[in-house]
This record gives sequence, C-alpha cells and structure tokens, in this order.
Amino acid sequence: MNKFFDALRSVSFRRGPSRWVGGIAGGIAAQMGWDPTLVRIGVLLSFLLPVLGILAYVVAWLLLPWQDGSIPLERLLNGSR
Repeated sequence: MNKFFDALRSVSFRRGPSRWVGGIAGGIAAQMGWDPTLVRIGVLLSFLLPVLGILAYVVAWLLLPWQDGSIPLERLLNGSR
C-alpha cells in the first residue's frame, strides 16, 4: 500500500493552500492557473450530476495529498489524525 501512496505523492498536484472545504477546487485552480472562485462554481455545478460529482469529490478528498504530503486515506488506514 505504501507504493500506492508514494505514487500519489509523486504527482505534482496538491490541495490548494487557499481552501474552503477540502482544498480540491483550490488545488485544481493552483495547478491550472485558473481563478479559484470559478473552479469552486464548477465543482458545485458538478454536484448536480447524479452521484458522479459528489463521488468524484469524495474520492479526490481521500486520495489527494495535502501541502505537507499527507494523504487522508493513508491517515485513516493508519489510524492517525
């Protein structure tokens, strides 16, 4: 499992430092050079899609690393906060 989490950390994408809920939209905006507000609106609009928008956000929240490199799913599996 460590190889999986190390592979996620090797991707340059991180949750955004300017985050509201989980930092997913802020991370997308920072990586692409877009306005965070527009990305947040796009994420909210994706929630209108049946199951897909919310499911994609939850998966991204579990798997995308924070700025310090920690991954929420890894922390959950290891039992740490």
